[in-house]
Amino acid sequence: MAQWVVRRCDWLRAGGAGGPRPGIMAAAVHSGSGRVSSGRDLSCVPEVADTLAAVTKQGFDFLCMPIFHPRFKREFNREPAKLRPGAQTRSDLLLSGRDWNALIVGKLSQWIQSDSQVEEIRRNSEAALLQELNFSAYLGLPAFLIPISQEDNTNLARILINHIHVGHHSCTFWIRVPLIATDDLRDDIIENEAVTHGEDRQSEECTWIWWHDFRTLCDYNKRVALAIEVGADLPSDAVIDRWLGEPIKAAVVPTSIFLTNKKGFPVLSKLHQRLIFRLLKLDVQFVITGVNRHSDKDFCCYLQYLQYLSQNRPPPNAYELFARGYEDYLQSPLQPLMDNLESQTYEVFEKDPVKYSQYQQAVYRCLLDRVTEEEKDTSVQVLMVLGAGRGPLVNASLRAAKQAERKIKIYAVEKNPNAVVTLENWRYEEWGSQVTVVSSDMREWVAPERADIIVSELLGSFGDNELSPECLEGAQHFLKEDGVSIPCEYTSFLAPISSSKLYNEVRACREKDRDPEAQFEMPYVVRLHNFHQLAEPLPCFTFRHPTPGAVTDNNRYKSLEFGVGLNTVLHGFAGYFETVLYKDITLSIRPETHSPGMFSWFPILFPLKQPITLRERDTVCVRFWRCNSGKKVWYEWAVTSPVCSAIHNPTGRSYTIGL
Repeated sequence: MAQWVVRRCDWLRAGGAGGPRPGIMAAAVHSGSGRVSSGRDLSCVPEVADTLAAVTKQGFDFLCMPIFHPRFKREFNREPAKLRPGAQTRSDLLLSGRDWNALIVGKLSQWIQSDSQVEEIRRNSEAALLQELNFSAYLGLPAFLIPISQEDNTNLARILINHIHVGHHSCTFWIRVPLIATDDLRDDIIENEAVTHGEDRQSEECTWIWWHDFRTLCDYNKRVALAIEVGADLPSDAVIDRWLGEPIKAAVVPTSIFLTNKKGFPVLSKLHQRLIFRLLKLDVQFVITGVNRHSDKDFCCYLQYLQYLSQNRPPPNAYELFARGYEDYLQSPLQPLMDNLESQTYEVFEKDPVKYSQYQQAVYRCLLDRVTEEEKDTSVQVLMVLGAGRGPLVNASLRAAKQAERKIKIYAVEKNPNAVVTLENWRYEEWGSQVTVVSSDMREWVAPERADIIVSELLGSFGDNELSPECLEGAQHFLKEDGVSIPCEYTSFLAPISSSKLYNEVRACREKDRDPEAQFEMPYVVRLHNFHQLAEPLPCFTFRHPTPGAVTDNNRYKSLEFGVGLNTVLHGFAGYFETVLYKDITLSIRPETHSPGMFSWFPILFPLKQPITLRERDTVCVRFWRCNSGKKVWYEWAVTSPVCSAIHNPTGRSYTIGL
């Protein structure tokens, strides 16, 4: 049974779509629209209203500008400068409140060094930083751009997070970080960090560490987001993958990285184009900075090129189209054994173009194997659909029998009395006496005869998490000794992932009257989007049907080890499954073997209470348990390497699956 459908209010409660986006024209980028949300970055703006009008006319959605004059260094400590009369910056009356709220992104003055080793510079910078943060809050700016260009930004982080906690504003802070350290910083960075950490770091590694340390100091606050600066040189694919797992809100694109085509227009290299395509998928806003390097063209030609790339990016596949709007939204896994599903939920499942086609093929192949050509007119195969829902597997089985030219008799067993109404109507209007509808839990039903084939769709995103093992083993006694189960086998998979977005979404799921960390001890079905998978998935639990032997134990324990190829952070584990329906006919949501076009299942997420910082060449070891008490089933998990985490969900205290 597919399990990602959820009431809309549930995932809104789980965190929503994030903070406000600047620019009244800045809408989410959709495939084929060619609409790129963009801003123009300027270092000096003599006339705010006129400049904003000109930038808007060029097609940009917002203006990125300093709030204070770039050459106006305030002196807060020394007289007589600190007593100088007059306004520190321009009046807020130059624009309407609505324009400040939607069309202006502020920039921190470049001279501010709040982590300077020189006390006088540090103290003066602290005061100036607070002044600029407070004035941006007064203006109601939707975003404020803060650059970091060194390893130690501790004091900056402290001032910023204090400002966030004491204010009543809703500004988002874009931390501007280069993908690769610039040449003039590279030597100093490597030398300083080698002293601090006892090793050299590549220039493409150190800037991510700046960012990771900064957001960790800010306790992963959702309003501290990332603005990556794209340079002429790009890091390796693995490093880009890591950046794309971060909460990127903006990409700063300098005009200096553009090339010139034969017609004199700006273009980007193939590598840069590929990065832009991936950023567009994350709905990133682009900030174009620098002078016009194609002076015979209007400046808007840079934006027009980005819009051209948006229009010509690879189209979304069927899975991406169907999942649009559910990216990174947490949903509670369904429990169809304990709860009766709604008609609308069944309806969504039944739209999958791949799943039922594969089931039909599996039943078709099984019938051909079990009934020879000579027996096809006399042999009648007894087929039981266990968990028939509204009947899609019954219809698939009937189509398979017709295709194979074999005779079948079907029992459609369903515990949901509301869905049974639909099944009875199918029987009356279409199926006739060939199908017998049974309103019962399959584990309690006393079958009048034994089955040649049992067919079920009881699988969840982690394979066994909708209790397929318990259900099918409870019904196994009425399967013939040579009978076949479709599916006959399924395996769950786990992979370590990094995702600040999902970590914050889980934190937002905290509920009253529950343990404050209970939300980290339960799995979530989620369309993974803004994340970085740190290693390929490894197999976890495998179940086979029919189960050999009379006594079975569905408790499981697994220890998995994953090698890490670069410095990163671990936020949890993504879960997938593969199933063998019959022989070589399979279904899979594991990324490497995903069934093309199938959208019935999203992955499952097992979060960690505390992020774990990982170093290159670390080995992540996770221990995973599946526990069955006879009345309920639950999972427990813990990381034991490179450091130990707490065991999550002991005794099923935060999450169980009801039997």
